[in-house]
Amino acid sequence: MEQHPAHSVKQSIMFSHKVAQLSKALWKSVEKDWQSWIKPYDLNINEHHILWISYHLEGASISDIAKFGVMHVSTAFNFSKKLEERGYLKFSKRNNDKRNTYVYLTDEGEELLLKTLETYDPHTYGIYSGSLPIKELYGKFPDFSELMSILKHVYGPDFMTIFEKSLSKLESDFDEVNGRLVPKEFEEEREKESS
Repeated sequence: MEQHPAHSVKQSIMFSHKVAQLSKALWKSVEKDWQSWIKPYDLNINEHHILWISYHLEGASISDIAKFGVMHVSTAFNFSKKLEERGYLKFSKRNNDKRNTYVYLTDEGEELLLKTLETYDPHTYGIYSGSLPIKELYGKFPDFSELMSILKHVYGPDFMTIFEKSLSKLESDFDEVNGRLVPKEFEEEREKESS
């Protein structure tokens, strides 16, 4: 098998090792901070992620949750089932798609997710704190365009479409009020009441 010089084994190993080491260190920090954030709500990371995905997709299939949550389908199903048993999710079939099971947030599930968002404190996140010098220097946080391109090629364009939709929905559905994330609908209701 002839190797192209631009694709040497040595470069491949060095790149793979670099990505693996950086990803592992990054995830370890994110995992610790995420677990601390959601611990008061008796949720684990998979459950919280499923609530997020269900919120953003407004009716996600178990396959969608598995794909976007980067988890096995059985993991997505089992944790979704646990959330259903606790009253945070409901399962249903669609009239035009009886093969897939879709997951929707209940009112209680949405309320729980919103509580977690309201209590989020960015200063308790190591990755956020570690990114502040970049923001101060360049006026913005890293945008990860190269990383996003890699993930698009690994997981496909659907993954990036859902990712971008989740960011867009977060931007359009929430305002920051006194250092806390508040759903725009709640803020609009408060403004009406105070008028």
